[in-house]
Amino acid sequence: MTVSRTVCLGFLAVITAGAILLMMPFSTSNGNWNDPIVALFTSTSAVCVTGLSVVDPGTYFSFWGQFFIALLAQIGGLGYMTTTTFLILLIGRKFDLRQKIAIQQSLDRPGMSGSAQVIRSIIATTLIFEITGVFLLMAAFVPDYGWSQGIWLAVFHSINAWNNAGFSLFKDNLIGYQSSVLVVATITGLIIFGGIGYQVILETYLWVRDRLFKKHNNLVFSLDFKVATSTTLLLLGIGTIAFLLVENKNTQTLGSLNFTDQLLAAWFQSVTPRTAGFNTIDIGKMTNAGLFITTALMFIGASPGGTGGGIKTTTLRVLTSCTKAILQGKEEVLLYERKIAISLILKAVGVLIGSMSTVIVATILITLTDPELDFIQILFEVVSAFATVGLSTAITGSVSVPAKLILIVTMYIGRVGILLLMSAILGDPRPSSVHYPEENLLVG
Repeated sequence: MTVSRTVCLGFLAVITAGAILLMMPFSTSNGNWNDPIVALFTSTSAVCVTGLSVVDPGTYFSFWGQFFIALLAQIGGLGYMTTTTFLILLIGRKFDLRQKIAIQQSLDRPGMSGSAQVIRSIIATTLIFEITGVFLLMAAFVPDYGWSQGIWLAVFHSINAWNNAGFSLFKDNLIGYQSSVLVVATITGLIIFGGIGYQVILETYLWVRDRLFKKHNNLVFSLDFKVATSTTLLLLGIGTIAFLLVENKNTQTLGSLNFTDQLLAAWFQSVTPRTAGFNTIDIGKMTNAGLFITTALMFIGASPGGTGGGIKTTTLRVLTSCTKAILQGKEEVLLYERKIAISLILKAVGVLIGSMSTVIVATILITLTDPELDFIQILFEVVSAFATVGLSTAITGSVSVPAKLILIVTMYIGRVGILLLMSAILGDPRPSSVHYPEENLLVG
């Protein structure tokens, strides 16, 4: 039982438990037993922090059903190993060397020391951001829905925003609040910080603390911090401008709004593919250019160590840096005056090829099971599922059962990671002392 198999089977166990809970009569608003496919799809979408739904969560599920969705999204956002380790610490048990190794690999840490402190810090960071989000959203929801419903709406949406899940209890998602600066700023802030990774948040906190208390520590930001923050800011800026340009004249999305609301909506739609799944405009009425831009942003996704999916910002930067090095005739790949190891380059290529293969296969299969759907809709849905985004052109509930099962598998692969899944299936690689001769090959 390797670490990769433990993580993959752990996610399957949580998905199964969630599906059973969501099938119970007390989870549905009508008090009847839930459809197994609906329960399985919703549980997978929640644990994989995707947000795709074949039903309206706000009306289809009871309070307990909605509570289970939020709980599953919280577990999925933290990750299986983080959640189980926190529970071990909560009951006062010490974890052994195997669990320390699992934490090191799942969090991609350089060493095993201080694992318990890291888990506590992650949980504390999560609670701080989510509770802050709850209080901010209460200011918008309580006046509209009263205290009890308003508080629950704030809690549910704060959890889903931080964990990049994207489930909403409103029928039109967040379209009704597209002009609310408070809601847009709170939701997008939670999405960005939730998806950018714990390491980035920690380094930001240390930098702010040193400045506030005027400490003279020369904090050197890590390469992860520099790559994640710069790439995130660049993609957010490009996405906002791109949506303003391609949807500006579309009266069904941005065209009917004033400039301030257009800017808010374009900013929101630039943030949410990273990979939350909330929307303040009707995704199904976007132009093909807008859908394709969203698809590209979804495929890239968030940053490592965060709650989002996709191939990750660091993978994108490594691959673009490789291209830059080739064009400049260099034999080394550099990022911020640091040399990138060959093993990381190979991993980035593996992530890209594995991700593209998964998307291509899933898209082909759904075009065969549901030939009446437009290709752009199918591709959008598949990328949304694989990148654990949750945005949809409103076809999720109408696709066939085989297509739903394909999307379930795609969400699962996207959450655990294609390389981790292949490692779980094939087992850990065995070291070899055999070296083969090098030979040139025509490429390009």
